[in-house]
Amino acid sequence: MGRDVDTTTFTREDRQRYRQKVRRCLDVLARMLSDFRFEAERPLTGLEIEFNLVDGDYDPAMNNERVLELIENPAFQTELGQFNIETNVDPRQIAGDGFASYESDVRASLNTAEERAAGDGTHIVMVGILPTLRQKHLGPETFSGNPRYKVLNEQILAARGEDVQIHIAGPERLRMYSDTIMPEAACTSVQLHLQVSPESFAAYWNASQAIASVQLALGANSPFLFGKQLWQETRIALFEQATDTRPEELKVQGVRPRVWFGERWVTSIFDLFEENVRYFPALLPICEEEDPVEMLERGDTPHLEELRLHNGTIYRWNRPIYDVVHGRPHLRVENRVLPAGPTIVDILANTAFYFGLVNELAEADRPIWSQMSFSAAEENFHAAARDGIEARVYWPGVGEVHATELVLRRLLPRAAAGLDAWGVAPEQRDRLLGVIEQRCLTGQNGATWQTRTLARIERERNLDRPDALREMLRRYSEHMHTNEPVHTWPVDG
Repeated sequence: MGRDVDTTTFTREDRQRYRQKVRRCLDVLARMLSDFRFEAERPLTGLEIEFNLVDGDYDPAMNNERVLELIENPAFQTELGQFNIETNVDPRQIAGDGFASYESDVRASLNTAEERAAGDGTHIVMVGILPTLRQKHLGPETFSGNPRYKVLNEQILAARGEDVQIHIAGPERLRMYSDTIMPEAACTSVQLHLQVSPESFAAYWNASQAIASVQLALGANSPFLFGKQLWQETRIALFEQATDTRPEELKVQGVRPRVWFGERWVTSIFDLFEENVRYFPALLPICEEEDPVEMLERGDTPHLEELRLHNGTIYRWNRPIYDVVHGRPHLRVENRVLPAGPTIVDILANTAFYFGLVNELAEADRPIWSQMSFSAAEENFHAAARDGIEARVYWPGVGEVHATELVLRRLLPRAAAGLDAWGVAPEQRDRLLGVIEQRCLTGQNGATWQTRTLARIERERNLDRPDALREMLRRYSEHMHTNEPVHTWPVDG
């Protein structure tokens, strides 16, 4: 939910008007999907990366507005917490040297941002959850300055009617309550965008759901929260719980959560937007002046602002996107599965694997989602978040298998074929998928490097947990800036 919010209180009339407007937008979307021309001839991809800010001791630095002033790049924006920023990378095609272009642009902007922030004593770190984060860093006073964050917090807490409970059990156990949604700020991720046609959206979304578990297993990079070792990708459980608007009684009744894997394969993007309207009350009932029916009937492109705002407050791991650029509407799958980091090349390897594999599966004659239940895909997803690169998942024709074995034997060749279909340069394909292959062979991703390195530091240097996490994060940051993929990082004591 990235738009600015001016209104801080809402009336019953606001909510009634908003509900009517959202349904009006949904009706217009249905008409557009039937007979409107969407931008899809030369599909673009997009990339968003969230970052953490740390001080010289590698503790969270609560100064994102100051850092953004120093960076002076409009592509960088605030995020929920004062220790977060994000960047939106210009969209592009991945044919030819598209991935090399992404890497060059992101590294250049990150290096410049780091240099300018470092001049003020702040450093930028790409990691799923900042290991040195503590509960004291996540109070009401650490929200970013934009009022939209506090409004969203108030609405979620009001809907819930009680404090947020976080309960995650891994090798260690965390149980806590929070009187804000600030624990969500601990989650820093990479979002991948893929533009698709209305006719192909369902296939690409279904394929994205089917492979979300494998993405998580390979890319896990969030094993620590508040000093405790929890899931390999703790960010998944944390985000699901930190923005849950349901008290316990509604959970027992089966009310759907706002952070949601979903519950079925779909046949159209309309299915997802219709579920949003049918199942979820508004958090931010803000209406615009635009009448989408009038715009459509006079031949203009409706922006469907209310429907888009509502969609932005429902956090699917693969989110449907409707957007308008230069007067032309388009549709995207927003893949929200992956954590940030560890390096730019790791992020782009994850990106290449996703774009290639999803393309191959979506265009296959026999869809993978016709061969497995949706519940199996969801179970795979949470198993991968919990166990990371050691996870076992179900796959049609194979049964239950280690995720790394599935990737090496079945999915890497299909990802390569999918990248070929996009027209990706062979040297770019081989370099980035080679990173994925080596990650599988070595068994080392961001999460395993963090846990192994911390264990060795605690054992050999006899440091307590907070100091050991700072030392681990210092080494992580140094390796991050080399842009050498995480499977090559040494585990030193």
